[in-house]
Amino acid sequence: MRGGTIEVRHQGGGTPAAVFLPYWGGSAATWDAVVERLPRERGTVRYDPRGWGASRGLPGPYGLEQLADDLAAVVRELRLERYVLVGHSMGGKIAQLAAARRPAGLAGLVLVAPAPAEPPATVTPDYRRFLAGAYESAETVEQAIDTALTATAIPGAVREAIVRDSLAADDPARREWPLNGIAADITAAARAIEAPVLVLAGEHDRVEPPQVLRDHLLPHIPHARLGVVAGSGHLLPVEAPDAVATAVDRFIAAVAEG
Repeated sequence: MRGGTIEVRHQGGGTPAAVFLPYWGGSAATWDAVVERLPRERGTVRYDPRGWGASRGLPGPYGLEQLADDLAAVVRELRLERYVLVGHSMGGKIAQLAAARRPAGLAGLVLVAPAPAEPPATVTPDYRRFLAGAYESAETVEQAIDTALTATAIPGAVREAIVRDSLAADDPARREWPLNGIAADITAAARAIEAPVLVLAGEHDRVEPPQVLRDHLLPHIPHARLGVVAGSGHLLPVEAPDAVATAVDRFIAAVAEG
């Protein structure tokens, strides 16, 4: 790993393993409720992205290609023979880049409320500058939770964890996604994806609504299947962990059968 090591949570030995990538501001713990609902024997891998949380000490750059390189290094270090990438939001865009490289062992992708390959017209410079300030303080994170990230009530402990995770980065890592990554056009990479793809969208997602994914992601991955989770907003792993776990487990079982 360039510049240090990433602390990885690896449990279970089932294959294909599920490798989870969190959203901008998320952490390995974002997936706790999903992993708890998977069969105990299911292999799972989680880690904090470079510059965040337990990986905060790793140096930049913090761009998408570096994060995709880090993902490849984790897979390589763990010697995963077969795996499925499960990427949420920013993690979904990283997963698209990683899958476009067609690595050995990749069995499929589950893209959970993913950032689309083609940035929508709403991702303007003004919007990106506004977004860059969303995690400046506990108060701004709370506001983001209420006005953009969720459509359902979440437990207080989960809310506290979201705030804590969102603040657990220095400015260069925190600002890289809104100022650069969110606006990166990776349509050429998306078109190179050959592995099976399942896309999950939240019915009431205000960040990546289902129609945005239909317009700006699915045309570039035409073999992908789209499922919409009723009632949920953008934070599907914490708002609808039952639905996400069920979808992930069924997808992995299907790709395992060939």
